[in-house]
Order: sequence, then structure tokens, then C-alpha cells
Amino acid sequence: MLNAGVLGAGHLGKIHLRLLKQSEKYNLVGFYDADEDNGKRVEQEFGYKFFNSIDALINAVDMVDIVTPTLSHYDCAKQAIAKGKHIFIEKPITNTVEEAEHIRELLAKHNLRGQVGHVERFNPAFIAVKNDIKSPMFIETHRLAEFNPRGTDVPVVLDLMIHDIDIILSIVKSKVKHISASGVTVISDTPDIANARIEFENGCVANLTASRISLKKMRKARFFQKDAYISVDFLTKQCEVVKMKDAPEHPGDFDMILQNAEGVKKQIYFDNPKIAETNSILEELETFADAINNNTTPIVTLHDGTEALRVATQIIDCFK
Repeated sequence: MLNAGVLGAGHLGKIHLRLLKQSEKYNLVGFYDADEDNGKRVEQEFGYKFFNSIDALINAVDMVDIVTPTLSHYDCAKQAIAKGKHIFIEKPITNTVEEAEHIRELLAKHNLRGQVGHVERFNPAFIAVKNDIKSPMFIETHRLAEFNPRGTDVPVVLDLMIHDIDIILSIVKSKVKHISASGVTVISDTPDIANARIEFENGCVANLTASRISLKKMRKARFFQKDAYISVDFLTKQCEVVKMKDAPEHPGDFDMILQNAEGVKKQIYFDNPKIAETNSILEELETFADAINNNTTPIVTLHDGTEALRVATQIIDCFK
């Protein structure tokens, strides 16, 4: 079991603390929070050990789980790496691409492991259909949330859309060719609703919408490719796969057959993949433990996190 410590005991930090405590792959040593009053409250309520300095916590563990505000990710990661600790770092990886690249260099120099918390990669609905998504040519995503002041320190692109950016970059094996986007500031000091169009060199186009001022929640992605349509509902953890194949010469009474203008007939059939009942955050933390113990590449690398941030930054630049 790896000795683990958490930096940050806010809303998400407390979830990480609970899951690390119940994990069979980690020994939760304790946590540090810059707000001492909050740290003592969390210690008293849940029983996790509160360290009164970041150095004391880092010295006591093998793996540092960074769940602090984005602006402090870079400094926290640097301190942990300097002391030879593996790092799990919440998304977005850092505040700037330059900071992310420096963290990657430091991690490689010290031969340590790092993973970024792009949790939707571990969503059981996405995992169930991931292997069916092959060379999509059009992707559409919607990630809508009700207003919550907790995430407004960063633009909605870094708060919400970056989840879908990472998913798309993990699937489309092609370089980004062009990005266009627009964003609107409604309540916050930064855009609260945004739309982006990402064009790839292989011809794939992705259209992404994110909003944190919606009346209802939505986290959906749709993938269109030759002879298949795949949808993933990250919120309800449901998915749908619709495929086409050449129609049989003698279709059955209940077969769904489509015929195009050229007379080509296709049969439509539905595939319902089995969706595992898993906790995505626990999964990402435990697969990181496996990567450390087995000296293998984490599922979401710091390179992945950097590239997602790079595209997100390019989208934000379109707003200026």
C-alpha cells in the first residue's frame, strides 16, 4: 500500500480523502489545507490527520494528491517532485501550458509518476463504448451545469469543457488543425457559456458546448463515424451504440432496413454494452497506484493533461 496525502480539503478534496481512506491500494496518512480552520474542522469531523504544513505532509507520504485551486497546482507539484514524490494532480493540470511543461520535465528528471484527474476517462459509460469509437468524423459534446460559485475562478472552458477536450484528444488520433470559439460572460468575470469548434488534420470536426448557467445538468457526447453512431451520457452513466451493416438478402420481419438514393440497403442494429458499476474517482486513483507499483504509464499522463490545457487555452484566446 502506498502512503498517500492530500493537498486541499475543499469539496473535491474531501471526496478524495474518503476514497483514499477506503482504498485497499493506499494508506491515507493525512492532508494539508491552507485554511487552518477548515483543516481542523475536517480533522474533527472525519478523523483524517491534519498536517499544519505542506512540507510535513509531503515528507510523510509516497504519493501527493493535489486537489487545491488551479493557481496553486504548479507550486504544490514542484514541492512534491523536489522531495521525490509521485503526484496525482486535479484538472486542469496547471494554470498555464508553460507551467505544465515544466512539471513534466521535472517529473521525468526525477523518474517519478504523475497522473492528471481527467475523471471522465474512467466513467463506466465511456469505458463501455471506448473500443467502438474508431475514426469518428464528427463529435458533438454538451456539458451544462447549474451555477455554482465554486468554479468561477477560471473560465468555463477550464472548469467544464476541458473534460470533453481531453476525451476528444484521447480518441482522435490526429493533430489539431484549426480552432474557432466564442464565449459569453453572464455572471462571472470570465465566460460562463462557450462554444468551440475543433478541426483536425484528418478531417474530423468536434463541436463543444459548455455552460455553467443552465437550468439543468447535462454531460453528453455523440460520436459519428462510418456505419456507426455512439452516444455517451456521462451524467447518467448510460450509452448507446447504433451500427449499420449490409442488409441480408432476406431480411427478417423485425429487421430495420434503410435504403439510400443509390439503392444500397443497410441494416441498423443496436448494441447495448454492459456498463460496470464503478466509482470513477476511485478508479483513477487506484489505476495510478498500479502505475506506480508496476512502473507503467498512467492512463491519463501529464502529457495528456498538458495537451488538453493547450487546446483549452487556444479556445480561450479566441474570446479576446
